[in-house]
Amino acid sequence: MAVKMRLKRMGAKKSPFYRVVVADSRYPRDGRFIEEIGYYNPNTNPSEIKIDAEKAREWLRKGAQPTDTVRALLKKNGVL
Repeated sequence: MAVKMRLKRMGAKKSPFYRVVVADSRYPRDGRFIEEIGYYNPNTNPSEIKIDAEKAREWLRKGAQPTDTVRALLKKNGVL
């Protein structure tokens, strides 16, 4: 099972809001996930990022691969 940390799109049309989730890579983008570890709101200025650092580190230790966008968010939040 390939586990990824990725964004799940939420919110209204043309007003996206994202949740950072840990999911099996075979599941669809907005489908089933294992655990929610934070959120990202690009609509505010500055953009709002909240990620549970402990949960993120735990999943990284277990071998979860973050997508490029989530990797950048983790770096910005100080997890990586």
